Amino acid sequence: MAEPTLVQILGAGTTRLASGATTSTSGLFIPDSALTSAGLATPSTATAEGHLVAILLAAKSYLTQTNFDANTDQSILISDGFSSFTTRGTANYRQDQITVSLAKEDTSSTIDPDNY
Repeated sequence: MAEPTLVQILGAGTTRLASGATTSTSGLFIPDSALTSAGLATPSTATAEGHLVAILLAAKSYLTQTNFDANTDQSILISDGFSSFTTRGTANYRQDQITVSLAKEDTSSTIDPDNY
């Protein structure tokens, strides 16, 4: 199977802008420096999954338990989970976890991005 694309993971219209590029529509822009600071060596050739991992790792540095406890307006907590091992096909894989916890007032049982 092919690597998932940015459009597959983040939705229609998602694109990676080159440095200094302009676009006719508004959207999310994350500078390469933020991605490389999180460990993504070459954002211009990285996979969509690599971008997502870098975004999670960058966010994890601020969305900590300490900040969550100190700020009731913070709705997201990102922390390390537990590593394990699994077999896929004939190869052994290390499976690392990042836990993303979403906190909101208990008004519904669905996850709505507008609530965070």
